[in-house]
Amino acid sequence: MTDTAVQPDIPKAPAQGMDPAAKAGLLLAAAAVLGVLSENITALRPLYDGFLTTNVTVAVGELKIAKPLLLWINDGLMAIFFLLVALEIKREVYEGALSSWKRAALPVYGAIGGMAVPALIFLTIVGWDSDEAKGWAIPAATDIAFALGVLSLFGNRVPAELKTFLLALAVVDDLGAIIIIALFYTSKLSIAALMLAVLAGIGLFALNFSGVKRFTPYVLLGIILWVCVLKSGVHATLAGVALGFAIPLKPGRDGKSPAKAAEHGLHPWIAYLVMPLFAFANAGVPLEGLSLELLFAPLSLAIMMGLFVGKQIGVFGFAYTAIRFGLAERPREASMAQLYGVSLLAGIGFTMSLFIGALAYVDPEHQTLVRIGVISGSILSGVTGALILGFAKKRAIAHVATSA
Repeated sequence: MTDTAVQPDIPKAPAQGMDPAAKAGLLLAAAAVLGVLSENITALRPLYDGFLTTNVTVAVGELKIAKPLLLWINDGLMAIFFLLVALEIKREVYEGALSSWKRAALPVYGAIGGMAVPALIFLTIVGWDSDEAKGWAIPAATDIAFALGVLSLFGNRVPAELKTFLLALAVVDDLGAIIIIALFYTSKLSIAALMLAVLAGIGLFALNFSGVKRFTPYVLLGIILWVCVLKSGVHATLAGVALGFAIPLKPGRDGKSPAKAAEHGLHPWIAYLVMPLFAFANAGVPLEGLSLELLFAPLSLAIMMGLFVGKQIGVFGFAYTAIRFGLAERPREASMAQLYGVSLLAGIGFTMSLFIGALAYVDPEHQTLVRIGVISGSILSGVTGALILGFAKKRAIAHVATSA
């Protein structure tokens, strides 16, 4: 193979615009910063709080849903986010990075470690029997938009295999988050509403099995399912998951896959509206009175250490062990230092961690500590991961130049 390092005269391709993942990550960061500023600038705080507490009512006959705008964002728009997550998981399982065990092994092992170790660190710090223990899943989540956004800033200087690894790891991580939310963050159940939700879910999969490829029946049943799940006590976002799994992946007569078409259509809305709006609405931590005492309070410290320390130990440790004992293949074009850098990026928990935190705790004091822990842990993971990846690339270049 010809060494491109000794071919300086090869013309370079025209410069391309910023990677979409990088754009989405930067927009997400900007929305979070705006949320923090809005909560802490005296002139903006009443507008910010008023915006989030504005009551929005939707009524059809006797059926009425009235919620503050914040809950419409967290229960409604995030259901659309989880719809996209389900579509991505389905595609990856059938034909992507999770379609065979050989391809899926490394990210699966990494994801298992990346969920287990942060949870153990969290529970060790707050105490297994404490009131805060119910938030154990907060540092187990990875924000794929933020993580891929940081990774995309390196462009082609990071092997494509690592991007696939991070994406597959996040997909498995999201699947774990879906299961965790369903099993551990469900309030008191309404059996009648739950039974209606089950019937709506059966209807969705009946559409799939009968070969229906048009979106309209799925969307209508999906809305009914969301209302039933919302009223049942199970978190409403799981309706989006069920809808995503029900939409057919196989192409219709026109040769187009309904699931892929939905995924493609939803991506810009999720990346540029839903997630930034969620970040803006949930990142507003008050900085007045912020101190080291709050930063190192058991709950915020547990989240920060779970994300920053637990994720890198869990993801890299389990991935390295799997490679060492022949349970998974090492990315051929990536060094172990680069794999370690990507493992650090998995500690960017932001959106998903804040979401699980909102499910685990309802009081403002805990919410403030959650935001402090999530933001600090995510920043530490993102900055350190970027530094490691930059250092690993320089070492790789130096090694190529020395051996040329």
